[in-house]
Amino acid sequence: MDRTIKDYAIISLKGALMGAADVVPGVSGGTIAFISGIYEELLVTISNFNLSLLKLYRKQGFKAAWHQSNASFLVSLFLGIAISVISLAKGISFLLLNYPTLVWGFFFGLVVASIFYIGKQVEYWRVQEIVALLLSGVIAYIVTITEPMIGNHVSLFFFFLAGVLAICAMILPGISGAFILVLLGAYEPVLTAIHTKDLFVISIVGSGCIVGLLMFSRVLKWMFSNYKNRTLVVLTGFVVGSLNKIWPWKQTISTRINSKGIEVPVLQKSILPTDCCANTEFITVVFLAVFGFFLIFGLEKLASDKS
Repeated sequence: MDRTIKDYAIISLKGALMGAADVVPGVSGGTIAFISGIYEELLVTISNFNLSLLKLYRKQGFKAAWHQSNASFLVSLFLGIAISVISLAKGISFLLLNYPTLVWGFFFGLVVASIFYIGKQVEYWRVQEIVALLLSGVIAYIVTITEPMIGNHVSLFFFFLAGVLAICAMILPGISGAFILVLLGAYEPVLTAIHTKDLFVISIVGSGCIVGLLMFSRVLKWMFSNYKNRTLVVLTGFVVGSLNKIWPWKQTISTRINSKGIEVPVLQKSILPTDCCANTEFITVVFLAVFGFFLIFGLEKLASDKS
């Protein structure tokens, strides 16, 4: 596929949006990839990294292998993701700590819009599709109410496994990679490693991400090739079920003290806005939710125009 520098810049921008979403525990970068029109290309590109590519490199050289693997697309995308994660991790952590309701409001609107976008691509609905929608929605909801693990996990295998599971969630719309890290008790250690530029821990997590990405992308590619309609239904269910996690108004049930001596929530439940916030905050949250909602349709238009 022939692309211009502008095309790759747009891909990097989409990667930056994916990275920003994945920093927030509850929002999936896979959702952003889907609505921005690069999801299936991402799955196909990643799954094409195999032994045949190595053989092509040996026979025809680096340039042929680079072109065959669509590496320029991947480099542009992951460059955007990396820049976004490194630059926004600290800022989003600050916002989540000090203005959580406003942050969740924006992402709630964004995810609600993505439900419409993914769901409208389902070509037909039968009993099987409805059952798949309900099951995937229930699974995602259960994930959102699961109590996170607490403890000091320092083994290299733990960080590797966290990378594998988080990247699988990252490319699955509706399931947040960052939230999987929260459930494992790895979110804070990984975020700290990014802040402090601990390259050793980052490399271990990154290795897990690479392994998980190569494995899970093949599964998703096969599902899209053989059961595309039902796969879209399942992805829609995942996104619907995840809404509980990013509902802006929550009551904290239990807390803990993190490594910086700051009290942070461990378990929360969703409540009505009338039970917890002033009218001015409610209006601000609704405004941000509406902004996030229409931002998705802006991304969709960008993707359709490009197509």
